[in-house]
Amino acid sequence: MLELPNKARTKPLKESRCRWWQGTYKGVVYRHKHGEIVCDDALHVLDSLREECADIVFLDPPFNLGKRYGKNGSHHDKKKESEYLQYMEKVISRSAAVLKDGGALYLYHIPKWAIRLSPFLEEHLDFRHWIAISMKNGFVRGDHLYPAHYALTYYTKGKPGAFNRPKVPKPICARCKKDLRDYGGYKKYVENGINLSDVWDDISPVRHHKKKTRAANELPLIIPQRVTTLSGIEGGLIVDPFAGSGTTILAARLAGMRYVVSDSEKEYCELMSTRACEDIPEKGPA
Repeated sequence: MLELPNKARTKPLKESRCRWWQGTYKGVVYRHKHGEIVCDDALHVLDSLREECADIVFLDPPFNLGKRYGKNGSHHDKKKESEYLQYMEKVISRSAAVLKDGGALYLYHIPKWAIRLSPFLEEHLDFRHWIAISMKNGFVRGDHLYPAHYALTYYTKGKPGAFNRPKVPKPICARCKKDLRDYGGYKKYVENGINLSDVWDDISPVRHHKKKTRAANELPLIIPQRVTTLSGIEGGLIVDPFAGSGTTILAARLAGMRYVVSDSEKEYCELMSTRACEDIPEKGPA
């Protein structure tokens, strides 16, 4: 794919014939050096992609909690549970179809929906991990324990084609600057960090409002960046059909990957197109 001049980068095209589409995709497309941003419904985008074209599919759908996204009212995020399940079943089925053998699918959701969507995922893919991303603030919800984590479920299409387990810094006491955990006789093995586990309590699942690029929820870069670190392939393709503010684009560029991302809101696609031009390193650690 050729790099476009700066002035042409944010001009939408009316169609695309890039190799990841089934024939010609007709719609609003913002083309960039490393991928494309599409203004369309997530399911239609997935249906338009060629089967077995993606190395990673990252799904961060609306949580069906009645939140307002862009110009759409909150009722768009408050479907009947049966309707939401049917829609997500189609999204998951098609996501599995566009994955290559060995490809990885990550679903970011609240536990209530992650557990209900797991049967659809297991129809097509192999379960690898339920990753718990710790919330920093929580509020009691009626007669329930307060919710303390988001779920990032990780599935693969057969044996993983790529799996890299990064190291993360050891937790250190802010006051005394010593290790918070006792590693016993294994201290020498953790001098340069500890292996990433399936509990991520070292990051925040949402960006601080002062650093957000939109009013609605926005993932911090570290989450999709860890996804590309775990399962990314340099030169491979990541698909994010609920891309929102486009954080996945930055993670893809840092990993040296191509991307196809989409959102149904024009203002978010324009925002993503602007962020896709940000001057960031092309590669970097998670």
